[in-house]
Amino acid sequence: MTMSKFEWRKELKELYLPGKNPVIIDVPEMKFFSLSGRGNPNGEEFQQHVETLYALAYAIRMMPKKGIIPEGYFEYTVFPLEGHWDLDEEGRKLDYLDKDHFVYKLMIRQPDFVTEELFEYAVQSVKEKKPHLNVEEVEFETMTEGLCVQAMHIGSYDDEPKTFELMEQFCAENNLKRAEKTHREIYISDVRKTAPEKLKTVLRFKVAEG
Repeated sequence: MTMSKFEWRKELKELYLPGKNPVIIDVPEMKFFSLSGRGNPNGEEFQQHVETLYALAYAIRMMPKKGIIPEGYFEYTVFPLEGHWDLDEEGRKLDYLDKDHFVYKLMIRQPDFVTEELFEYAVQSVKEKKPHLNVEEVEFETMTEGLCVQAMHIGSYDDEPKTFELMEQFCAENNLKRAEKTHREIYISDVRKTAPEKLKTVLRFKVAEG
């Protein structure tokens, strides 16, 4: 009997496919490959970070094709790219948003069977195949976001403030307050193949009660 492939779009809708109306969610502990950077996401460094993370994620995903089947391995769809966004000190002082002042951490979630050893294997594998990618800076880490408010934003990244406003309003109505100024974005759409007005992005920030 063959196991069906684990599809995050089907199995984990509450985490990755919320509706446009804000909801409260308790986000569990998860494993990620992550890479930190700063500056404008339209720049070359950002694109290279994205390529690096996907190269590592696919190195793990394709292991069985190399004859390596890790303990606990199961067929799955690679998880979507996520970003944790902040501003540097200079950027926080401005009364407008300057993308050159962004500080970010990009990440791709990994299945629970991924270990430090498998991460090292993926790093070596990508180093050999794509030496131009800077895999040395990638971290393998476990994160727990905990209590959050999230909503699906549909449209251009530049229009996100509208959805954040709805989320802030939702917090005010539900005796919640935003726990930090940073936020997370989960990129459900492929930006290379999707018109800006149709982009789907999960927006999420941590909250505390009252």
